[in-house]
Amino acid sequence: MYQELQKGWLEVICGPMFAGKSEELIRRVKTLTYAHQKIVAFKPAIDNRYDKTAIASHDGEKYQAYAVRNTKEIDELVTPDVQVVAIDEVQFFGDPIIQLVEKFADSGIRVIVAGLDTDFRGEPFGPMPVLLARAEFVTKLTAACTVCGCAATRTQRLVDGQPAKYDDPIIQVGAKESYEARCRKHHIVPGKPKLD
Repeated sequence: MYQELQKGWLEVICGPMFAGKSEELIRRVKTLTYAHQKIVAFKPAIDNRYDKTAIASHDGEKYQAYAVRNTKEIDELVTPDVQVVAIDEVQFFGDPIIQLVEKFADSGIRVIVAGLDTDFRGEPFGPMPVLLARAEFVTKLTAACTVCGCAATRTQRLVDGQPAKYDDPIIQVGAKESYEARCRKHHIVPGKPKLD
């Protein structure tokens, strides 16, 4: 069924590491450039793994972006003529990002965000649960489990080749040297409390 939308909405692209979230975000904004949309893109300044001033996928795709430290900087850079706001690694901006993307969408801007829906412990990551609930569109991607090859929905953090412990710090920027995609069966978190 075809539905027509008013201008302004929120799209969330989520999944574990190595699922192609940044690649999908880049694909969408590049497609919108052909429609001559005024686009502004952002990434957290702490994520400088592949490029300091571009959203970058693990496979080398890039899209120019502002590297910002907080939501205030994002808000200051979105001018009235902007039609699309793209934000990568949105989970790193914490709860203040929720109100900001709602403000943008309510003002008629198409907001596309990408990020990890769960942390290395397999638990909801920062603002993601609320963003997922408020989004008009959600795309949940999977990767391939490095152990069995099945659909991976979790991010496994490794410390010296061993699974990170539950009480290790949540935020640690890294790539293949520190993380793997894992399925539910092969995702291991020593010290994780058991559910009753």
